[in-house]
Amino acid sequence: MTDLGTRVTRRGPAALRRAAPALAGYAAVRVLGLLALAVWSAARDKSAYTLLTARWDALWYTRVAELGYGYEVRLPNGDVHSDLAFFPLLPWLERLLHAVTPLSYADAGFTVSLLASVAAAWGIFAVADRVHGRRAGVCAVLVWAVLPVGIVQSMAYSESLFTALAAWSLYAVLTDRWVAAGALASLAGLTRPVGIAVVAAVWAAGVLSFVRDRSAEPARSARTTARAPRSSGDPSSRREGVTGGARVTARAVGLLVAPLGAAGHVLWVGRRTGRGPLGYLDVQAGWRNGFDGGYAFTRFVLEKFTSVPSAFAGAGLVVGVALLIRLYVVCVRQRQPLPLLVYAGAVLALALCASSYFGSKPRLLLPAFPLLFPLALALSRLRPARCALVVAGVAAASAVYGAWWLNGSGPP
Repeated sequence: MTDLGTRVTRRGPAALRRAAPALAGYAAVRVLGLLALAVWSAARDKSAYTLLTARWDALWYTRVAELGYGYEVRLPNGDVHSDLAFFPLLPWLERLLHAVTPLSYADAGFTVSLLASVAAAWGIFAVADRVHGRRAGVCAVLVWAVLPVGIVQSMAYSESLFTALAAWSLYAVLTDRWVAAGALASLAGLTRPVGIAVVAAVWAAGVLSFVRDRSAEPARSARTTARAPRSSGDPSSRREGVTGGARVTARAVGLLVAPLGAAGHVLWVGRRTGRGPLGYLDVQAGWRNGFDGGYAFTRFVLEKFTSVPSAFAGAGLVVGVALLIRLYVVCVRQRQPLPLLVYAGAVLALALCASSYFGSKPRLLLPAFPLLFPLALALSRLRPARCALVVAGVAAASAVYGAWWLNGSGPP
């Protein structure tokens, strides 16, 4: 890992120029995916744009943006699917964009997702660049782009928006911008339930920072007493005190602000349902969703081995989960910063231990970008020509898979 203390924070045009190769590569991969989707959909007499903007969760977000909350569907088995399960930031942005432009709500959702996916790619690059260097940052963005379910990044879903907020919140933590980190974590908490992973990362980093500051106080005091005493009117003495005090205050504000978004929505749903803090859990139960420690998912995987054809799918799931856990272990061994480990671990645990919608798990894991850093590092060590060849091949396969997937079962 590169020496973070020697890095100079880049802002504005300089930061954009540094990220330009990553963003250009990301745009190329996404265009390839959209072209493949358009060709495949046309061959099946379907609208690629409809698949991106007006199916599954995208319909729920659009309905909330247009009509507000209060819609629910009662299924024959007694389940109640309520729109209160969907967090409000994406619908708010859709409504805002619709109000200031001629775009429809669906068009606004697609536009928000498109812009957010670029912001997410930039945020992933910024984090990986700071931790592992520029080349690894570019490769991290490309690996994220060519994921098999990468087409979701272009859908009117909340994954791209959430990943952008999470990545930039983590970058703010790594660069000691605590108020920004807390504000972005709060917005992430208004985007998806997994926003609590960002809050946990900010809090873990904040607590560690407080502990380190307290541990360093005796050493600082010893150095101060060893030097010639300064008068209380010494400007440098006052400046050191103000700087340290301002940092502590900013960190405290960031930690206090971080959970407000997620807590606000959960409490609002509880008040709306009349169930208090348990109201949101009731809403999720209506969707047969919850956190059971992975019991339901384990049973789902084991059931695949009851017949020969489905046993291959079961074996694939076992291998996939093992690879994810392996990647996390490698992240720990490579000494990723604590907030990245906490965030990725929380996203991984919440996705794998959810009790329903097993087909959605690859999509739910999309924001766990720190898990991709070991792959990005390995890719960055290849010669440029070989690296480009590998990325191009995987991007083509991902584009074809995404087109097939979205025209078939798709992301529920």
